[in-house]
Amino acid sequence: MIWKLEAKDNKARAGILTLNNNVIQTPVFMPVGTQACVKGLDFNDIENIHSKIILANTYHLYLRPGDKVIKNMGGLHKFSGFNGSFLTDSGGFQAFSLGGKPNEDGILFKSHIDGSRHFFTPESVLDIQYNLNSNIMMILDDLIALPNTKDRILESIKRTSVWAKRSIKHHYYKKESHPNNKIFAIIQGGVDKEARTISANELVNTMYQNCAFDGFAIGGLAVGEEKNAMYDTIEITTNLMPESKPRYLMGVGTPEDLIEGIYRGVDMFDCVMPTRNARNGTIFTRFGRLSIKNANLKEDCSPIDENCKCYTCKNFSKGYLNHLYRANETLYIRLASIHNLYFYLEITRLAREAIMNNCFLSWRKEMLANLA
Repeated sequence: MIWKLEAKDNKARAGILTLNNNVIQTPVFMPVGTQACVKGLDFNDIENIHSKIILANTYHLYLRPGDKVIKNMGGLHKFSGFNGSFLTDSGGFQAFSLGGKPNEDGILFKSHIDGSRHFFTPESVLDIQYNLNSNIMMILDDLIALPNTKDRILESIKRTSVWAKRSIKHHYYKKESHPNNKIFAIIQGGVDKEARTISANELVNTMYQNCAFDGFAIGGLAVGEEKNAMYDTIEITTNLMPESKPRYLMGVGTPEDLIEGIYRGVDMFDCVMPTRNARNGTIFTRFGRLSIKNANLKEDCSPIDENCKCYTCKNFSKGYLNHLYRANETLYIRLASIHNLYFYLEITRLAREAIMNNCFLSWRKEMLANLA
């Protein structure tokens, strides 16, 4: 994997991420495909919105159908039929959100499907992802809710660092047989500047036999903290991340969050918000959010956005989408999700263009004013 910086406008970066099967322009938004699919869409839809990389969920695929099943069927790409790239998370967030109990060895959790007990370790999480054969694999980290105590935050970053050392050592012995599986570490620390600094410095300097992490992520945000605290933490953390490797902000967030993240030096994003909001009747536009369920749209013949080039806007009216939503038709989910994902990807494409043209600051100002 190679990440190359092409242009920079203040802290905003435009780059090229080269994986074994793909070349991806950054900044980039990655649609969430929890079960090796994006809800309501097939991979023709994903290709038509020009998405080259999606996120799949290690926890869910481990439980069902099982990582060994996917390995036996050729890995995620052949199993799903997606020709792009996969990033898989570690499953740590799901274990955390379901009440998992971390200790020095790993995380004990119960399956949400049948209540069975399972234990993730730094090594086992990577082994699952080797079986999935994802292009980018996230290592196991100790995620905590916010706000939290200083002691628990420090415990979290200490455990995350210990697990990172185990992960890089395990990957060193596996990388010869898995040369196309790259690993990212996850920086923790809540919104505490000191903790984020410690976590970032320790992970950036973690190596085993000259084997280092291929990229770094900012984790543990959008879990209860105030928006300004989140932005400040992003800025603190990106300042500590290597210039030469991709920077990934996990699970964040709104269109404004993408713009503010790029402004602070983030290259990669994922979030369930565009598809989840689509299913619930909220459409994202360059002039803010639109509730498609509003009665005043019933006879509206105009598209969501006349300037949008997505399949939905080129072919369907707000009135038709309003009807589909009210009739509980599954076609609505597909059409609304296509638009919302296209809109998110368009934000990163336009941001990249502005960075390349050295006009990102004025573009950001105009975009945020329109979205307000």
